[in-house]
Amino acid sequence: MERSSRACAAGSRNAPAESRNLSAAKIPVSTLVVIHTPALEVLLLERADRPGFWQSVTGSQDAGETLRQTAIREVREETGLDAARYELSDWNLQNIFEIYPVWRHRYATGVTHNTEHVFGLRVPEPLPIQVEPREHLGSQWLPWQAAAERVFSWSNRKAILMLPDLSTKP
Repeated sequence: MERSSRACAAGSRNAPAESRNLSAAKIPVSTLVVIHTPALEVLLLERADRPGFWQSVTGSQDAGETLRQTAIREVREETGLDAARYELSDWNLQNIFEIYPVWRHRYATGVTHNTEHVFGLRVPEPLPIQVEPREHLGSQWLPWQAAAERVFSWSNRKAILMLPDLSTKP
C-alpha cells in the first residue's frame, strides 16, 4: 500500500541545512538512514531540488558529530521524527561513491567522492512525516521492493534490498 504526503509550509522545527553555516565546505562523509516498519514498508522522500528523485534520509556529517548523531539529526531535519525514540542501528556498511557534478560545489575544491555510512531506523508503523519543504517535496511509505525500484541512488537501492535479511536478525 502506497501512502504519500506533500510538503506544506510550516514553521521550522529545527535548524534546516540552509540555516547552518554554508560558507564552510561540506564534509564528504554522510549517513543514509533507511526508515522502515517491521512489515518492511520503507519511507521515501522526494528531493525538492530534483523533483522525481526519491531517496531515504541522507545527509552530511557536521564537524564534531559522531555518525550516530548525524543520522539522528538528519532524520529529525528531514522527517520531524525523533530517531532516538526508535530502534536505530548501524548496519556497518559503507559505500564510497562519486559525488554528482551538480552537487560538487558544496565541497572543498577537488573533492569528488563521499563515504556514506548506512543505518536502519525501525519504527512500529508508517508514521506521519513532516518534510522540510526546502529539502523535500513529499514523502511516501512503500513496500520494500517498490521502494528499491523508486530510488535514484544505487547505494540506497542496495541498502533497501538488504532489508529482508537484516530484519530477521535479532
